[in-house]
Amino acid sequence: MVQGSPLPVEDPEAPCQARRWHHFDESTCQWARVEPGYSSVQDAPPSRARELALYTWNVDAGAESPRFRIRSIISHILTSSPHQTRGWVLSEGDTATWQNAHFSTVTLLSRSRFGLPQASHPGGATLGPVWRVRYPSRFGRDALCCDVFLPSGSSDPAEPQIRVRLVNVHLDSLAIRPSQRPRQIQTVAAYLQNAGHGLVAGDFNPVLDEDATLVADNGLVDAWLELRSNEPGFTWGIDGKQRFPPGRLDKVATLGLEPVSIEVMEPSVLSYSALALDPGEPLDGAEPVGYDDDFRGGVPWSDHCGLKCVVRVRPS
Repeated sequence: MVQGSPLPVEDPEAPCQARRWHHFDESTCQWARVEPGYSSVQDAPPSRARELALYTWNVDAGAESPRFRIRSIISHILTSSPHQTRGWVLSEGDTATWQNAHFSTVTLLSRSRFGLPQASHPGGATLGPVWRVRYPSRFGRDALCCDVFLPSGSSDPAEPQIRVRLVNVHLDSLAIRPSQRPRQIQTVAAYLQNAGHGLVAGDFNPVLDEDATLVADNGLVDAWLELRSNEPGFTWGIDGKQRFPPGRLDKVATLGLEPVSIEVMEPSVLSYSALALDPGEPLDGAEPVGYDDDFRGGVPWSDHCGLKCVVRVRPS
């Protein structure tokens, strides 16, 4: 049960499991639960207080050297050092809830943007609850959900903040029938509709014809189609080395939010010299080469491209 959040009528086939936010405790060098004493330094300019910048990336957890590749992706997103663990709150402190899965979803939120309600400055954004929805899945996958609260923009300090629900997914893979993806998107859409504002992002795996309309059929807006419908937006298979044609497998779908911009982020290649480093060393060996280059000199960050999407709360 997730306290204090508007949720759909509980579905016994898609139960909720509450999680806790974690932050990096430098005194112990471990991830620790966010408690009332947690503090953040919020710096979002007022002009963008109702905007969110989202990055979503399927990191191909099953390929070689996942630790180095994921560090490279995070470093690329930050455009600085990959070791800024202090700058984030994390949805997971361990892998206890992954139900023996080899990989799962993780959500990170910026500490410079989100604080606890009692610790945030007036007009600041705040953290809400975080939980998983165990919807039906052939692969033990789920939806990682969280609420954040953005300033209303009103001059009245008593005006409530705007709840925005963020859902992180890796929908079921493969062209298996009957597919669980329609049920998974339907479940996620119900959670977004209960919040009124939100988005779902991740690998949608649209490999059947019926998948093409799942977003629209559930009352959601595909951010790529909204902004760049004349471009393919492929996020997988663009190197031409796969058995299947390239596809737009990864998506951002919104409800009550206005897509402002969206772009594909192509992975680079991690050189073999970087893979020889100690895991604690900075990754200076990531080669800034295109995804279409020859991979003999290293390991691609992922077989997927990432997406960067900026959204804002639609005016009332």
